[in-house]
Amino acid sequence: MRLDFGDFIIRSFEKTDATSIAKQANDKEVWINLRDRFPHPYRHQDAVEWIALAASLSPESNFAIAVDGEAVGGIGILQQSDVHAHSAEFGYWLGKNYWGKGIMTRAVGAMTTYYFENFDLVRLYAAVYDWNPGSARVLEKCGWELEGRLKKSVFKDGKYCDQLIYAKLNPNK
Repeated sequence: MRLDFGDFIIRSFEKTDATSIAKQANDKEVWINLRDRFPHPYRHQDAVEWIALAASLSPESNFAIAVDGEAVGGIGILQQSDVHAHSAEFGYWLGKNYWGKGIMTRAVGAMTTYYFENFDLVRLYAAVYDWNPGSARVLEKCGWELEGRLKKSVFKDGKYCDQLIYAKLNPNK
């Protein structure tokens, strides 16, 4: 998969992305907004393992965000199972040097459409920590709705925070 936006591309991860992914991901300001399964510090080996995992998924559901040929972030879904099989958790991250440039808003908008068109999904949802209003704003700009607040449901870096649950429904289902 490859979507070209001119100033950035969303594409499949490549083995050669490991160095740039490790460089961009090894930032506490990136890590603080993600689950702890996203390691910190983020080593080259973590990137190698992530790229191998992403490549092994069928269908492919996690992609690199690349600027000037360098992977600087990621975007993807985790499709749910059982009674939640038509829902997927949506996640994304971007290297700090690329924040505030509109990249993630365009990426989320395009990938929301992509997942609804290419996966049997009725609902996408994303969890945002309350200390990350920028991420909430990205989702809101893309037409996602705030469904609820899970109070003190996250313990990250020694602090509790609320989790904001956003969702977007497939308009074709």
